[in-house]
Amino acid sequence: MTRRVKEIFASDQGAPSSTGGTGGTGGPSAMVGTLGTPPAPAALAAKVRTLAPSMTRSMQRVAEAVAGDPAGCAALTVTGLAELTGTSEATVVRTARLLGYPGYRDLRLALAGLAAQQQSGRAPAITTDIAVDDPIADVVAKLAYDEQQTLADTAAGLDTVQLGAAVTALVAARRTDVYGVGASGLVAQDLTQKLLRIGLMAHAHSDPHLAVTNAVQLRAGDVAIAITHSGSTGDVIEPLRVAFERGATTVAITGRPDGPVTQYADHVLTTSTARESELRPAAMSSRTGQLLVVDCLFVGVAQRTYETAAPALSASYEALAHRHRP
Repeated sequence: MTRRVKEIFASDQGAPSSTGGTGGTGGPSAMVGTLGTPPAPAALAAKVRTLAPSMTRSMQRVAEAVAGDPAGCAALTVTGLAELTGTSEATVVRTARLLGYPGYRDLRLALAGLAAQQQSGRAPAITTDIAVDDPIADVVAKLAYDEQQTLADTAAGLDTVQLGAAVTALVAARRTDVYGVGASGLVAQDLTQKLLRIGLMAHAHSDPHLAVTNAVQLRAGDVAIAITHSGSTGDVIEPLRVAFERGATTVAITGRPDGPVTQYADHVLTTSTARESELRPAAMSSRTGQLLVVDCLFVGVAQRTYETAAPALSASYEALAHRHRP
């Protein structure tokens, strides 16, 4: 169970559940202060996909129900949704709060808005399950749709406050180390190459031993970024922990905001939860979301350092121009 889920359960200890619109005690303002601005209706499905793995099974049933049938659930009272999902009213309220809504009434309003969007004539989404005998044209269509969905989900769930804070740290950093292995290691290289092209000192480390020995040299004013979709990759967590203990500003790019890596992260940037199948490993989908976050970081830094970044980009382009001529 995640820290956020535990906090929500703790806040309800000893308090009777409410069957009314607010969905519990403590008042909406208290929950807004804890969870931030409620997500827009269009972001609800992405929020469910991101948080579902960290929920209890009963909360998952509620979350899956509201994401799968927003129109039907919007018509239900808190008691009705609890009966539909075989859970309790308290579980429905806690699920609404975990998804970012002050109470069940606010979740119902979001569901009604999402249902209205879905009924506005938009074509139904195609399935992304790829069969071994699918024609190549179908493979292209399914992969393109899934990549678009991953990007949309990541954008919808990305905390722009955390993103802005990470950009600020990168702009001021003496040095930036980025950790990632496997597919995440490729994303780490992409980020460092971009930062180097605008004149910033950055290193990508896929060797876990080298990552730790470099992390030991970091200090306050430096930045360390860990990229791990699962949030539990030990070879990435260890150097981030060392950097955190040395006083560097630490950032985690992960698909699991409840993962172990986040306990050593000053800023957490969440990517979309990957949809894995036999012919589409999770690394493919997670890489797409990670690259979007990396591009957002780079553009944010380039904006803040435009006076030096623009000439640096121009110089690097000119240095390689002769290699691209016939």
